[in-house]
Amino acid sequence: MTDTTADPLARLSDEGVAIWLDDLSRDRLDTGNLQHLIDNRHLVGITSNPTIFQAAISKSSLYDDDLRAHAEQGSDADTAVRALTTDDVRAAADVLAPVAERTGGVDGRVSIEVDPRLAHDTDATIEQARELWEIVDRPNIFIKIPATEAGLPAITATIADGISVNVTLIFSIERYRAVMDAYQAGLEQRLEAGKSLDGVASVASFFVSRVDSEIDKRLERLGNPSALALRGQAAVANARLAYAAYEEVIADDRWKRLEAAGAKRQRPLWASTSVKNPDYPDTFYVTELVAPDTVNTMPESTLEAVADHGEITGDTIRPNIDDAQRTFDALIALGVDLDDASRVLEREGVKKFESSWNELLESVSA
Repeated sequence: MTDTTADPLARLSDEGVAIWLDDLSRDRLDTGNLQHLIDNRHLVGITSNPTIFQAAISKSSLYDDDLRAHAEQGSDADTAVRALTTDDVRAAADVLAPVAERTGGVDGRVSIEVDPRLAHDTDATIEQARELWEIVDRPNIFIKIPATEAGLPAITATIADGISVNVTLIFSIERYRAVMDAYQAGLEQRLEAGKSLDGVASVASFFVSRVDSEIDKRLERLGNPSALALRGQAAVANARLAYAAYEEVIADDRWKRLEAAGAKRQRPLWASTSVKNPDYPDTFYVTELVAPDTVNTMPESTLEAVADHGEITGDTIRPNIDDAQRTFDALIALGVDLDDASRVLEREGVKKFESSWNELLESVSA
């Protein structure tokens, strides 16, 4: 019998979950912390977002020399921020290059997000995705594009260009299906143009903890015992049903034709996996979302919690799909509007990243 406590992160990796870090900073790069996590914590990828960069740049003195140089050159804040963030992503991609080579480009990836102020502008998103891809100039990066309605055609166009994409801010299964369709459409357009699918990859970032935060609020407003008993169940159920949708797609003839032509699967990525409610176990959104072909991107605190006391007991998604559906049925029966909750979460997610970006621009300008 396998000892699940000896190295929970190794067990998680053995179960087919790619362990990524939801953080990036120059401090991590310069101190060797990133390499340490690769060597000792089974880390195989990185995600970043405007909030992460805002914290990294505003709290560190390691960017000061670059900022002074940009000031002397007369750069505006947007130009300076773009240079600082792409430099960090390029450096991280170089550190992860051996992982990318070892995994055939499946892992070893670093994500950088398009300007969140473009979330509802398809053409501008496509243009900036191309710019970021060229500026960073590394094959093992992902350009993050939000799964807004305007983002969907941008995903298709960007994939058709041969640019790998991390689709972010997915909250509903309906939108997730549209994301998977957008990815496949991009691959199909690329093939129709006579171009290779080599090197083109994607993940779909399905947000987890924020779903419980929103649904729990609604259940608490209802206040009855049936509603309160469902707190802390919606997010995991949502992600498990998303995985079921993923399995449907990769079993379909449309996908099989693409895979035969060399397409890489667009793995589900569990994002926002630190618990927001201290009443929930700190490893909750990791141990309850274990299945092959998935990515879990964690802040370092969650990563270390899993390393310390995570109980990895095998696949916790596929045996529980029926339970997940029952949870959704119970929420709907109580009158919880899941579609409205998803719209609120998407709107708030875009707004949060916009606010972080604006704060970052203001601090750089100062």
